[in-house]
Amino acid sequence: MNFVNSLIAVSAEELLSGASLVLLLVAAWGGDKAGRAISIAAFAVLVGAAAIAVPALVGSLGGTASMAFDGHIRLDAFAAFAKLLIYLGAGFTLIIAPGFFDREGGLRAEFPLLVLLAALGMGIMVSANNMLTLYLGLELNSLAAYVLAAILRSNGRSAEAGLKYFVLGSLASGILLYGISLTYGFTGTTSFDGIRAALGAGPMSIGATFGLVFVLSGLAFKVSAAPFHMWTPDVYEGAPTPVTAFFATAPKVAALALLMRVSLGAFGAQPGAWQQIVIFASLLSIVIGALGAIGQDSIKRLLAYSSINNVGYMLIGLAAGTAAGASAMLVYLVIYVVTTVAAFVVVLALRDADGNAIESIPDLGGLSRTRPGLAFAMASVMFGLAGIPPLFGFYGKFVVFQAAVQAHLMVLAVLGYVASVIGAFYYLKVVKVLYFDDATDKVHGQNPFANGALLIASSLFLSPLGYVLTPWLSGLASNAAAALFRLT
Repeated sequence: MNFVNSLIAVSAEELLSGASLVLLLVAAWGGDKAGRAISIAAFAVLVGAAAIAVPALVGSLGGTASMAFDGHIRLDAFAAFAKLLIYLGAGFTLIIAPGFFDREGGLRAEFPLLVLLAALGMGIMVSANNMLTLYLGLELNSLAAYVLAAILRSNGRSAEAGLKYFVLGSLASGILLYGISLTYGFTGTTSFDGIRAALGAGPMSIGATFGLVFVLSGLAFKVSAAPFHMWTPDVYEGAPTPVTAFFATAPKVAALALLMRVSLGAFGAQPGAWQQIVIFASLLSIVIGALGAIGQDSIKRLLAYSSINNVGYMLIGLAAGTAAGASAMLVYLVIYVVTTVAAFVVVLALRDADGNAIESIPDLGGLSRTRPGLAFAMASVMFGLAGIPPLFGFYGKFVVFQAAVQAHLMVLAVLGYVASVIGAFYYLKVVKVLYFDDATDKVHGQNPFANGALLIASSLFLSPLGYVLTPWLSGLASNAAAALFRLT
């Protein structure tokens, strides 16, 4: 593909980068007063980028992947699927952010710009076909994320979250970069296709194995997989709630998609080497996520451990190492993103009479009697995250367990199933507080219209009505997974 065609192929990324530069000038001249207008414009840009990705998803279902910039960028149905989810998560963030920041002194003009730049980095991540492109996209996303976590500079918790994320994120980036250098040193290339070909020639050398371990360790940090999860509860709790919602959705999709691309693509010729690591991280994430959430009194910290727990279940699909496992992982991701958005919309509505955020779970006692609609929405989210039928969240766990059984990972599937039953305890604990504890009557906040509409739409998707979409969703996920396994 020549240079002009390569530029056309990455038109979504060009739109995001060009719009970011233009809106940066608007922010410099207009200041924070232009924050809401910039946010609307940024949302429109994300819609435009998603519209560009849709034909790429549909058009590449039965075809081969397109390579751009001498094979550094791979454009296929898998990348398009992941980008749509990323833009969806980023768009949700821009919808729910203004109402929150209005209570904190107004929406800063740079907030939507940072979201756009992070989305740009994530788009590059999921399309990467080279370790250098991977690192470029990941760092663009990470640098924007560090600033987003500390966007409320006068808030001690936000500043602390940004600092912790920056320090630990820098360590993880160093580990990843060291793994990339080892992989290059022992394979002679940074191309995913070249690495796969080099590793497929025989048993992996010790050096290449260390490179694989370091690369997967760096990516495990980005997806909040144990034992590299330590930053997640503190950052989720300290960052502004819309930022936490963003971290739990779009970057999670990008990092998991990148992990799939690297494991099944670059290291796909040596599944025995990385499957053991993924299985270990999966089980450890499920256990630590469940046990860590049990003792939490903060709803945001509970959702952080829930995120770790759910990543563990998604990694079961990756551990299968099959197209069915990858498809199940993508289906789970879609359901998880919508459920997480609904959860944080509910959290944003938890305000006292003075407009202060309520994050303590005991303060939600008897919410079903004072705010029945809000309590029902939160209970539905908890049941959905727990994967309790007949809610649609059950389908996500079902497909990953099914993929593991089909891949003859029966022990992993059984352990995941048992852990999901045990992990349901902390979700049911929240429901018990909502419906059976004495009423505290502390919650008086109201959801803005946009947040309410978003909550209604996501609740319908997560209800049993969501099963109507399973043929369509499973079809898109299967085609995206097939594209991931298609080498040319």
